[in-house]
Amino acid sequence: MKTSWLTDKEIQGYIEGITSGDRRVLAKAITLVESILPAHQEAARKILDRILPYTGKAVRLGITGLPGAGKSTFIESFGKMLTAQGHRVAVLAVDPSSPKTGGSIMADKTRMEKLATDPNAFIRPSASGGTLGGVARKTRETMLVCEAAGFDWVMVETVGVGQSEVTVASMVDFFLVLMIAGAGDELQGIKKGVLELADAIAINKADGDNVQRAQAARQQYEIAFHLINPPTRIWTPPVITCSALTGSGLQKILDLILKHRQIMTESGELEKKRRNQNLEWFWSLVREGLELWFFQDSLVKKAVSRMLEEVEKGARSPTSAAEEILTHLKEIPS
Repeated sequence: MKTSWLTDKEIQGYIEGITSGDRRVLAKAITLVESILPAHQEAARKILDRILPYTGKAVRLGITGLPGAGKSTFIESFGKMLTAQGHRVAVLAVDPSSPKTGGSIMADKTRMEKLATDPNAFIRPSASGGTLGGVARKTRETMLVCEAAGFDWVMVETVGVGQSEVTVASMVDFFLVLMIAGAGDELQGIKKGVLELADAIAINKADGDNVQRAQAARQQYEIAFHLINPPTRIWTPPVITCSALTGSGLQKILDLILKHRQIMTESGELEKKRRNQNLEWFWSLVREGLELWFFQDSLVKKAVSRMLEEVEKGARSPTSAAEEILTHLKEIPS
């Protein structure tokens, strides 16, 4: 029996290649996951269903920060520290998409040259494709493929703009926010909503003559944390200083992440969090599919075109126009 354009035997070949750590097969599988072609998506769904028993054991770490916070340098230094300790690290670096071509424009591998050549690391730059917040639509599925391939740490880097922080926080176990000191009022550069998502804040670039400023910034953020609700009642987000350039503070961050994981696991909160994330993921895919299906209908397309023109001219209120569009749901055959 054919599964999409791949046979069951070929699908099984993907499963075996992924679970054995074949990097070529891993890359091909991720390409299927990221593809928008219906045949590729069908094959990817089959692969994802079959690799589920091999997933879920990795530490899922989300990393965000304002431009200039040193995210790429931090990820490379932190990733090299992990591989030196015997871990296998996958980095899903989501680039902003070019508005003209839709392609990746930051080229993360060129910004993490040492980690990119590490045999125990795998970096996958992925253009965001214009999705909300600049987060690749298929990042969650890619994470599962990497876990099935034996990577016990998966780091997801967000571009640090818009709503990307919210999206990344909804798919990881630990959400780390990188900041820097000495760039003006530190608290003006980060939204309250991001602080509420953070499991820890790391003040990066705490080296040279910037150490004292980093310590001052740390104190500011510690005060700020007293004014907001933490992500969970059993964990108080710490604020620490580090230097991705010198490596100072990186082991402390690793210890914090592992301590957080132990507390969350023993309390049952990690399992609960992942279950809730899966449900949120499910509903987001359902809503996305419904929207795509609805707007592909020929009657809806015509009605939308007409309503847009009337709303733009002021001949129809947005509320009335939207209600008329939605009445077409009753007319679409099931």
